[in-house]
Amino acid sequence: MASCVGDFMYLLDFILVQASRCLHTSSQSLAPVPPLPEKPGKVRHGLIPEEFFQLLYPKTGVTGPYMLGTGLAIYMLSKEIYIINSSTLVALTVGSFFIYGVKKFGPSFAEFADKLNEEKVAKVQEVKDLAVAGLAQAIDSEKKEQWRVEGRSLLFDAKRNNVATLLETNHRERLHMVTNEVKKRLDYQIALQNLHHQMEQEHMVNWVEKSVISSITPQQEKESIAKCITDLKALARNTQAKATA
Repeated sequence: MASCVGDFMYLLDFILVQASRCLHTSSQSLAPVPPLPEKPGKVRHGLIPEEFFQLLYPKTGVTGPYMLGTGLAIYMLSKEIYIINSSTLVALTVGSFFIYGVKKFGPSFAEFADKLNEEKVAKVQEVKDLAVAGLAQAIDSEKKEQWRVEGRSLLFDAKRNNVATLLETNHRERLHMVTNEVKKRLDYQIALQNLHHQMEQEHMVNWVEKSVISSITPQQEKESIAKCITDLKALARNTQAKATA
């Protein structure tokens, strides 16, 4: 019962604070609201907050709050501000049953309510954990994408270098092809010139030979043959003489 009354009083204070905040139009109305406490404040006798006693202790002492309550009750009864009648007896009876019910079934009901609250908190915590896990995964994915974006410049540099290398290779291949083609043409021209010189030389030799052959008469040919025979005979005698000596 004490916890229920404490929750009710805190809820009433929260409603009053929210209502007062709605009436303000200044920037202070946007200030954050303090979170609700997990456990209610302490009360005495099921109704009176502990703060009331702590407020009166410095001025009235320990018995001050009780004497104040007793004096107010006696004053209200003596001045007939409150008159005891049948309604009072009914209120006392109902209050007694209410207190008995709270004392009898309060712990089990509180345990049941705490169990429900724990289940709700567990579900909320599970949802929170899932949300945190999803956000953590999203953060990891974002970091990975940022890393990929940072590495994209290196990839582009490598691609540029590859393209430059391919262009340089293609250029050098074309230069080599042009060099080979020019060399082939020059070799062809050299071979053609050599062929012309060889044909001219052969033609000159054939022409000189034909000219010489055509300039020799039959008489000169006979004389030349006879002279050759005479020379051969003289050469044979000399060779024979050397051999016998």
